[in-house]
Amino acid sequence: MKAYECVQASRAKGRPTALAYIAAMIDGFVEMHGDRRFGDDPAVVAGVGYLSGRPLTVVGIEKGGDTAEKVRRNFGSANPEGYRKALRQIKLAEKFHRPVLCLVDTSGAFCGVGAEERGQGEAIAENMYELMTVKTPVISIVIGEGGSGGALALAVADEVWMLEDAYYSVISPEGAASILWKDAGRAREAAESLRLTAQDLLQFGVVEKIVAAADSREKGMPRLQQALTEAFARLESLDTAALLEKRYRKFRDIGGGEA
Repeated sequence: MKAYECVQASRAKGRPTALAYIAAMIDGFVEMHGDRRFGDDPAVVAGVGYLSGRPLTVVGIEKGGDTAEKVRRNFGSANPEGYRKALRQIKLAEKFHRPVLCLVDTSGAFCGVGAEERGQGEAIAENMYELMTVKTPVISIVIGEGGSGGALALAVADEVWMLEDAYYSVISPEGAASILWKDAGRAREAAESLRLTAQDLLQFGVVEKIVAAADSREKGMPRLQQALTEAFARLESLDTAALLEKRYRKFRDIGGGEA
């Protein structure tokens, strides 16, 4: 699949959202609300449940299904309180030794005036900082759009997986084309240059696994559930020092970092 086709597929109507993944794979999910600072952000769903009998924390960026739900959830563009809610649940997961699953699907963090006034940049940076050293296994899956810092705030993880028809990029193709050439119509060309496909990012070491699109459409998502169960078991077998060192090395080695 070509780069811009992946972008279009990631935005397609009817594509499973974070709540669909949770409903399919997570038993007994209980959603938690609020960041204890400002309010609750419907664009971020966070709570606890069971994956194949294993307790875990799940955080997902939720775009919504129909038009009314998309509007209520701000089309998956989170405000600072959404990222702070996510971090609150991740820190609770660390306290109670639960692994964390993050489901990423956003065109980017919300850039409205209110979001900036409440510290959008700081909230994203704090999540990235804390996720690097959180003492529990973290797996993030880019299930649709993986846009800029809005995605990265939930993608500093031991392993990052991607759907084969998703994208993960510092900027949208339309945004890049507008900046580089003052012409958003050249988005297809920009998409190829950004190297934003799962295949590109696997090659660069940014992601560890490509998930078949069929696995996300299958009822119950059994293959994805099994893969996650095995991956969490493998990560939980590491002691804390080894887990954190492995995570650190992962990000240091991206792009041929220093040894």
